[in-house]
Amino acid sequence: MRMAIPTTVRVPVNFWAWALISPLAAAYRGELDLTPFQQSLLVAVPVLVGSLGRIPVGALTDRLGARVMFPAVSFLTIAPVLYVGVVGDTFARLLLGGFFLGIAGTAFAVGVPFVNAWFPPGRRGLALGLFGIGMGGTAISAFTTVRLADAYGRQTPFLIVAAVLAAYGVLALVFVRDAAYDLTPADAATRTAGFVILAVVMRPVGGWLS
Repeated sequence: MRMAIPTTVRVPVNFWAWALISPLAAAYRGELDLTPFQQSLLVAVPVLVGSLGRIPVGALTDRLGARVMFPAVSFLTIAPVLYVGVVGDTFARLLLGGFFLGIAGTAFAVGVPFVNAWFPPGRRGLALGLFGIGMGGTAISAFTTVRLADAYGRQTPFLIVAAVLAAYGVLALVFVRDAAYDLTPADAATRTAGFVILAVVMRPVGGWLS
């Protein structure tokens, strides 16, 4: 399971970043006098963008490989994390930052083909299960973001997440290696179709039902 574990580390950080706005939504509503609809929109935009963004990111992963895409997603997520944490003091700025924060949610589309490529069919279930543990990053965000913000200042959780993303991006450049395999056009098309179904149907429905 050597190759599943590094991606398991990546996804908690990614999902923590993806869910940074949600725990603070009530505080933003009080500070900025937001309507219930505006508060809901702040929470929903990163989820929807991250879900739909898995389609092009999955296709790019098939073309460029996880060794490129894992650090790319990490580094690209840093800017919106800092933007929301440092200058997100109006509804418009938070909405803009939340839109680009959706990039964080696309990392799942990088990890699934990466893990699949390293393991034979008989072991992929366990490998993907280990990788899927990383989705617990949303729980990390829920339990720590507000506490860190209240104890050390609103910017603190954003600065911590940005630093961890930067550190992981560097480590990914050094240690992540793609499996040596040839992806046929049919395989690529099938995988892209699967991500369309997961991103457009399953993830939004799961978010609305939860």
